[in-house]
Amino acid sequence: MFIIHQVIILTNVRCLKYHKRNLHTGFLKYAHYFIAMHGIKPETMTDYFQYPIDASALLRKKKAIRRDLLNRSDFIERRIAILGGSTTAEIRDMLELFLLHDGIKPVFYESDYNRYFEDIMFPDNGLKDFQPHIIFIHTTSVNITRFPALHENSEDVDRLLSSETGRFFSLWDRIATDYSCPVIQNNFELPHYRLLGNLDAYDIHGRSRFIGYLNLRFSEEARRRKNLFLNDINYLSAWFGLEHWHDRLFWYSFKYALSYDAIPFLANSVATIIKAIYGRTKKCLALDLDNTIWGGVIGDEGLQEIRIGKETPESEAYSEFQEYIKGLKERGIILAICSKNDEENAREGFMHQDNILSLEDFAVFRANWKPKHENIRDIANALNISMESVVFADDNPVEREIVRVQEPDVIVPELGSNVVKYIDILDKTGLFETITLSVDDLQRSLFYTGNNERKKQQECFENYGDFLRSLEMVAEIRPFSPVYLDRIAQLTNKTNQFNLTTRRYTLTEIQSITDNDHYITLYGRLSDKFGDNGLVSVMVGEKKRNELHINLWLMSCRVLKRGMESAMLDRFVAEAMTCGISHIVGYYFPTAKNGMVSGLFEEFGFQKVNSNKKDASIWRLDITDGYSLKNNFIQVNS
Repeated sequence: MFIIHQVIILTNVRCLKYHKRNLHTGFLKYAHYFIAMHGIKPETMTDYFQYPIDASALLRKKKAIRRDLLNRSDFIERRIAILGGSTTAEIRDMLELFLLHDGIKPVFYESDYNRYFEDIMFPDNGLKDFQPHIIFIHTTSVNITRFPALHENSEDVDRLLSSETGRFFSLWDRIATDYSCPVIQNNFELPHYRLLGNLDAYDIHGRSRFIGYLNLRFSEEARRRKNLFLNDINYLSAWFGLEHWHDRLFWYSFKYALSYDAIPFLANSVATIIKAIYGRTKKCLALDLDNTIWGGVIGDEGLQEIRIGKETPESEAYSEFQEYIKGLKERGIILAICSKNDEENAREGFMHQDNILSLEDFAVFRANWKPKHENIRDIANALNISMESVVFADDNPVEREIVRVQEPDVIVPELGSNVVKYIDILDKTGLFETITLSVDDLQRSLFYTGNNERKKQQECFENYGDFLRSLEMVAEIRPFSPVYLDRIAQLTNKTNQFNLTTRRYTLTEIQSITDNDHYITLYGRLSDKFGDNGLVSVMVGEKKRNELHINLWLMSCRVLKRGMESAMLDRFVAEAMTCGISHIVGYYFPTAKNGMVSGLFEEFGFQKVNSNKKDASIWRLDITDGYSLKNNFIQVNS
């Protein structure tokens, strides 16, 4: 009773937050469990950054939140230039919070008010010396130079449109020349008034029509330019509500082009793009079943009584949620089931004629009576992904809280119990933001389905080498090709486990390396009798006199332990020999996630030449007297 009494005292959420450092770990877990059972959710740092975002709390508590976020130590640091056509100070502060929350520590350069054009086209040493990793151009409709006049004809309007877009095209050209870094560019929100009323949308003089055409030109240009990413404030302002997005008094007083309350939403939108550029978005959605992807409890109510389809508003809402999940799968998000259920009942649920999702849509299926955090761990292991790559969606508040406490790296949105809100909760937080759609993304589900077949076959072999030979693996290992640069850049930013240096490269940097004769580059694709695994490995070597330094060596988790690393090294050494290289120099920089490759160089016969207290090490392989091939299981097509 004493423990329960203490828990009840601590159900003041703020009190629990401030006292949790002094509680015994076991008691704290019990407290979380008890509170979740009683429908009271403890306040955590993550709550500030999930949908629905509490803008007023973020703005009011930003200093305290920033201080807490800076307590972590595993940041990657990035230099971000904010070039504004209006005031940006609060946007900068909010952007910092969203990035810190996801492990990116920003260092900012901020232009003077409305000096974005001059900073790029006529730079002083400030921006040049800063050498930004990313440039964010925060312009809005207030920065449109001129709208069509009522006396102008269609040719005049076309010239005005070309002049307005040309101004931005020249900015992006200059950035590509001088900085070779990604550019995040706002498109334009609709005006806060319509001079022509509804006619404004389609008359050649209408501001709404003019903005629509500007946005179309921007989108076409973003498709053409690989380093240009649009921050879609046209959508964001419409979702937020134009009446609340525009605050003219705030503009007149402080020259902010959007309302104070809209700033966190803009910052979150920019942050999701930056996180996607650096591979900080999620890979897998693990889903509960009952009252999550269909209404009702399959084990109690039976197949025909679960609610899915078009018969009721609730059923239709579950159908739309399944459509959304299916769409995530089709664009490359891995789906898994994590349900407390008899497996037979769980699988039967997918026999309902109105289901949009099928069993084949899920790469891993865990339906049993084990704790869900254990099943999520099993799912991550089966997929060879980290726990922080997983999002867990469940309608049950107790299950959500237990997973949060037991597996804090897993993202657990506060899904609630209203299915109508499920899509917004997953979608608006930007957990699955993407900046490209590669062929590999669209086929990712097939890759993992093939892995399940490979695991079944492995069980038939006592000797692992015999199993690898049975796969009939074929690799394509070649220098970087333009058609694969998007995927290569994506891999460099998402791969953490088999990644010896964990260096991150933007697409622009990858393009520069590809065109530079001082580098040897290789990509590796792997297929076998169960299917194509896609592009799974990347190596970059920098020539320095008679040495070749391995700046990057990584491999996708989905092909671990199949010998692809041996095939890549063989080809890498062969390329080095043709260039007169006598030694290969390798680097291992340890992180919390890449311990699996700590002994790779030693395994391949490299000699350690240096190390430091942080376990970073330098390795050297002498190839002057030849080289013994390491690959025994993969046929390589060059």
